[in-house]
Amino acid sequence: MTDTQLDNIQLNFDSEAQWVLNLALGFVMFGIALEISPKDFKSLFQKPKPIVVGILSQFILLPAATYLLVLIVQPIASMALGMFMVAACPGGNVSNFVTHLARGNTALSISLTAVATVLAIAMTPINLQFWGSLYSPSALILKDIAVSPYEMVKIVGLLLGIPLVLGMWLNHLRPIWARKMGKFFKVVSLLFFILLVGVALYKNKEIFLEYVYYIFWIVLAHNLVAYGTGFSISKIVGLSRQDTRSITIETGIQNSGLGLLLIFTFFDGLGGMALIAAFWGIWHLVSGLLLASVWGYSPSVNEKIA
Repeated sequence: MTDTQLDNIQLNFDSEAQWVLNLALGFVMFGIALEISPKDFKSLFQKPKPIVVGILSQFILLPAATYLLVLIVQPIASMALGMFMVAACPGGNVSNFVTHLARGNTALSISLTAVATVLAIAMTPINLQFWGSLYSPSALILKDIAVSPYEMVKIVGLLLGIPLVLGMWLNHLRPIWARKMGKFFKVVSLLFFILLVGVALYKNKEIFLEYVYYIFWIVLAHNLVAYGTGFSISKIVGLSRQDTRSITIETGIQNSGLGLLLIFTFFDGLGGMALIAAFWGIWHLVSGLLLASVWGYSPSVNEKIA
């Protein structure tokens, strides 16, 4: 199989499995929302700088850095579009947990997750269309498939918006109960989601095994660029060490599950796109926990550097 053939391959993932993936992602977002309250959004006005830097890093700088990486690596069209899709998604659902382990600013992480989830309803389709169109090979895919930005906004809104509103509403009515439920939902739904991704890769193991080494290095480089983007901009603007850790993790852990779902919905499981998003979903858990294990043992704010 040649590299260009991967651009024309659709991964095997039937409609029933896709609906299960929809539900799994909805439960993941509901679990996150159970730990979010309206006061988290008030930090936009009380302490706007870290929030603004985090959003800038996630929705502006990361897609731009991804574009530069694509120009350097020159991946095949479907893989490039998969990279743009991942970069266009909001922060991943385990970023708050990883931030806590890394002794970052967990409150900032939660606020960024909440704000980014709302903004992603519009920003994810916009970024995918804009940056994907700038790279000629991926622009051809976008032109051939003719993805409707309105339809993508509608799908993202349903997947993110409804679980977010329901979870926050329950948190408002029963905050103690909601937070206890949130821990359960986040763990169980995440494990279930990982299982679904594993099943998707297994059902397409021949394709995955043939390209795993190529995919691995692209995802590794892309993930390092994501972490580096968040870390660099935080240092440049002079944020505290805790805030820097939070923004680095929020930028490096992307909601590739949302990306994978959009790929199966709008691109019929296009091979290169789906493999990039699926492998990212596994790898960012590994890299996030590795980073947290290092930072978890190093001094944070108001502590002296050893």
